[in-house]
Parts: sequence; C-alpha cells; structure tokens
Amino acid sequence: MSNEADMNTFGLHTFAIAPVWDLARIEPQMDRLKELGIGLMEIPLLRPEEIDTKRTRGFANHYGVQLIPSLGLPRALDVVERPDEALDFLQPAFKVCNEVGAEALGGVTYGTIGKTTGRAPTRREIDGMCRFLERAAKSAKSRSLKLGIEPCNRYETHLINRGIDAARIIERVGADNIFIHLDTYHMHIEEESFASGFEAAAPYLGYVHVSEANRGVPGRGMLNWAACMKAIADIGYQGAITLESMNHVDVDIAGGLAVWRPVAEDPRDVIEVGLPFLREEARKAGLTLG
Repeated sequence: MSNEADMNTFGLHTFAIAPVWDLARIEPQMDRLKELGIGLMEIPLLRPEEIDTKRTRGFANHYGVQLIPSLGLPRALDVVERPDEALDFLQPAFKVCNEVGAEALGGVTYGTIGKTTGRAPTRREIDGMCRFLERAAKSAKSRSLKLGIEPCNRYETHLINRGIDAARIIERVGADNIFIHLDTYHMHIEEESFASGFEAAAPYLGYVHVSEANRGVPGRGMLNWAACMKAIADIGYQGAITLESMNHVDVDIAGGLAVWRPVAEDPRDVIEVGLPFLREEARKAGLTLG
C-alpha cells in the first residue's frame, strides 16, 4: 500500500460503522471520516459475491481512499484436509481485490476465526497450513496481489498467535508476497510486549490493526497506547494503521469473535473520540496518521 513520505495511511475497518460493506450506509459518513484523516477503508469479505466492485472502485476514487479487503476462512473449510476447497474459496476474494483496485488481501487467510482444537498445533497441521499458504500465495501473485496472515489470540485460533509465529511461517513458506498483519487486540493478549511483537514481525510487517483491549473506543480500555505507538515508530513501519472496532459485526463472524454485546455505550464515540485519540497518540510517538 503506497504512502506519502513520513506518513502512515490512517485506515478504518468497516465494522466501526456498518456490519457489512454497505455503501448506502457508508457513503453518508465519508466526509466526516475524511475530516478525521481516514485515507483507507477495509472491506470485510464475508461473502465476496455481495460486493458491488464497480461501484466500490468508483467510491474509492471519489473519496480518494485506498481499499484493502480482508477475511477469515469459513468454519466449513479445512486447509489441511481439503486445501483445494479453501483455495477455491479465495478465488472470488482475489477477484474482488483486483476489481476494486486493492493491492492485497489481509486477515485470517490461513484458517477459521474461532476454530481451535483445544491443543497446540500438530506438525501435520503446520505442514498442511504451510503447503496451503504456498499455493495461496502463488495464486495471489498470479493476480499481482499480496497475501496477509493475521496472528490471532489463543481463543480464536491455535495456529498463529504471535508475530514470531507468523514470521517463522513466512520464512518456511518462502513466498515473497506474504506479509504479516498484526492486530493490537490480539497482541495485548499474546505478546510479552508491543516492542517484542512488532520487532519480531518487522521484516515482514505489511498491515496493522489498532484495536482497544475490549474492541471498543480507543483510549477507554486497558491497552497501553503509548507503548504500542512507540513500538510501531521504533521499527520504522511505513504501512497502513487501521482502527478495528467491533461496533457492528455481521452474524456470520460474530460468534467466532465472541462479540455478543455492544463494545461502546455510544457507538459514535469510536469515531468521534477514538480516531482523534489514535492520531494524537501516534503524534506523540513521532508518527503521522493521515
């Protein structure tokens, strides 16, 4: 994702303002979001066929925003036992990325959010996941796309939990178009520190979700934002930094995320309080979000 010099693109995940990629609901909010510095929108590809790609590309051009689609594989898929089915599922997602002008697909592209075995990954699982990612990365590259892998906390996956885990998988797979997609919500649970997590991921880091420890309004939870932003600045990360808040979540993914109550008393605070807070915390650390 291209950026102006010395500036990290400031992004917003759709779930902060709508449960699905619904332009009729999103467009009326865009002027305000642009005022708050948003230069990228993340599109959840829960059902890729529902995305009106022509209208979406026009929307991005009109508002001057970048787009990055993301997803988690559906529970019915198994990348180890039935990799062909999972690869088939990714093809429409890659097609959407191309048609909307995105450079990458992020998210839990290696497994299902909320699906665990209750034990550590076996060698067979890791081997199978790596074989799958090798094929998925090759397919993405044939479409000139990059593929992100997002480490998630232990309650949502047992496959990749930390930055170092993702780095080891990328080094093993050897594909040059796979990047790490870190999320501060998961890091808050799994990493020893933000510094160690971002440093471990740094060689392959391509995308960052900033999310409060309770998925709500940034600055009103337990997350150490000063340490988080300093860690991002210290590794010289130049990519997008995107707020992910589970204000509105589609039913197809809510169970896997364990989201069953509002994450903010007033959902508007996620935008009106959270976005300015994040920009200020970034500024204090020497980062510019815009």
